Amino acid sequence: MKRQDDEELREALKGALSALSQSLESHRPQISIEEIGTISFVGNGIARIKGLPHVKSEELISFPGGRLGIAFNLDQEEVAAILLDKSEEIGAGHEVRRTGRVMDVPVGEDLLGRVVDATGRPLDEGEPIRAKERRPIEREAPAIMDRAPVNVPLQTGVLVVDAMIPVGRGHRELILGDRQTAKTTNALDTMINQRDKDVVCVYCAIGQQRSAVARVIADLHKHNAMKNCIVVVATGEDPPGLNFIAPYAATTMAEYFMEIGRDVLIVYDDLTRHARSYRELSLLLRRPPGREAFPGDIFYIHSRLLERSTHLKSGGSLTALPIIETEAQDISAYIPTNLISITDGQIYLSPDLYEEGVLPAVDVGKSVSRVGGKSQLPAYREVVGDLRLSYSQFEELEAFARFGTRLDEETRKALEHGRHIREVLKQPQYEPLPAAEQIAILLAVTSGILDRVLPEEMASAKKMIAKEFLEKLPELQSQILSGKKLSSGEQERLLHLFDSILEKK
Repeated sequence: MKRQDDEELREALKGALSALSQSLESHRPQISIEEIGTISFVGNGIARIKGLPHVKSEELISFPGGRLGIAFNLDQEEVAAILLDKSEEIGAGHEVRRTGRVMDVPVGEDLLGRVVDATGRPLDEGEPIRAKERRPIEREAPAIMDRAPVNVPLQTGVLVVDAMIPVGRGHRELILGDRQTAKTTNALDTMINQRDKDVVCVYCAIGQQRSAVARVIADLHKHNAMKNCIVVVATGEDPPGLNFIAPYAATTMAEYFMEIGRDVLIVYDDLTRHARSYRELSLLLRRPPGREAFPGDIFYIHSRLLERSTHLKSGGSLTALPIIETEAQDISAYIPTNLISITDGQIYLSPDLYEEGVLPAVDVGKSVSRVGGKSQLPAYREVVGDLRLSYSQFEELEAFARFGTRLDEETRKALEHGRHIREVLKQPQYEPLPAAEQIAILLAVTSGILDRVLPEEMASAKKMIAKEFLEKLPELQSQILSGKKLSSGEQERLLHLFDSILEKK
């Protein structure tokens, strides 16, 4: 009996001690350890901080007034941070704190149709964004084994591009040219052409004027393309740090849709200003300058951005159209050559063609798609043939013919045919052409049927051909879009139809 009483007493004491321990634990004050630094210097878009010995590279730092910065340089004595907000109310002596997290942005369906800044804050008049998930702006590119070949076309709606410089889903096609050569217009044509194709579009404005960005947004609304788009904006009035992170933030938003199996198109407008923002930050942070005052890792910041565009084996794709600006048609400058080597091809817009009224002003000779016909519908390869080669030869022949007046009959015919091709390739702004209509028009011009049409009547002739083709041969349209080739007999039917149309005219 005594032993049993001792055991019961022991169990009671254990229970009392456990209850006492829990009670003491609940009343123990919660102690949090927080690293606090002090600002020693504030410059144009950067700050130097004393303290924060354990801060990590690219960690978010909280500044007074809810402002944010990113730790960029980790030196022994101080931390240099780039600011993501304006620095008017930040000064030396103010305290800053670590956040323990890297820069991230909201992702998801809630962003579709919205205009946001590089941190994900809304800039339109819509409701606050209540995204269920946030992701870091810096993410690893998909592994090679997770990528699939680029063999599905992404129709731009621009005849000269789809015919001779095709873009595939997962492709990275650079758009470059001097100022005022309609680079943004060509990218917007591609975005507008995706409005009924279930392709999510992301437009990232870097260092642009607010008025220019407002026009882009207005054009997207006007052509019913905004509902499937996200516009990420960092203007020239924003801090350089915000311009620097903008393309990475936009890519993270786009990757969400790619990873759930959807096709995405992203336009970076433009990476020249992005490079300048990084150069400005680097010089302020006293990083050593290299060629043209750009730091040595300028290639890396763009390669790690564009390598995230791909076609995944799981089905989704991210197609990139980066835009850069050249000076005096110099495509051998530092930033253009860097990006040409990173991307899968380039569309070069010539100021000379633009001044002559050849719009879009695509220089076929300097433009290339390294994916090529693998990402085209088979019907294109049937009707285009050697169009690119013959058109490039025409341009050379035309330049040579200016020096002489005596031309043989064959040369005159080649020149006349080339001029008709040029007229066919002209296209009004924001009027993308569906693939089937493009193939009908290309067949008509390569066969020589359109050579009898006067240049000033070419636009109306193209519209007539496209209209009659869609009305009288809808089964061929479905066949083209399904990825089937056009047989010689079907091509003959089309040519007979076009011939009868032009005779009536």
